Amino acid sequence: MQKNMGIWIDHKKAVIVTLNETGDTKSIREIQSDLERHVRLSGGSRTKRTPWGPQQIASDSKMEARHRQQLSRFYQKIVEAVADAYKIFLMGPGEAKVELKKEMDKSKAISESLVFMGPCDKMTQRQVAARVRDFFAPVP
Repeated sequence: MQKNMGIWIDHKKAVIVTLNETGDTKSIREIQSDLERHVRLSGGSRTKRTPWGPQQIASDSKMEARHRQQLSRFYQKIVEAVADAYKIFLMGPGEAKVELKKEMDKSKAISESLVFMGPCDKMTQRQVAARVRDFFAPVP
């Protein structure tokens, strides 16, 4: 059985549409990323003993590493969800689709099933399903 799938993704969520053999929508699944918001660090704090001493600031590199780790887990959930796809249509408004493609390229089987990657705006689940059906529709 050949499963065609479409993925709409941004950094907040991914919508995965699975089509059946006839080209109709079989299922729509949404995966939330659970990313923490980027927090801007204000100045820092100084100790009372040395008011003009060094500031203590949380490390930006630790926060960035945590953000990358959360994104990596999000992309792994998506890769697991589309592991048995025959063909994949990937779309989204930002850089998340490019980052997901890099994650998919780590698996040869999944990277070979990626058919097309393209930009698109935010869409509802029904709009995503319609776009995926149109993409995989047979050409008359």
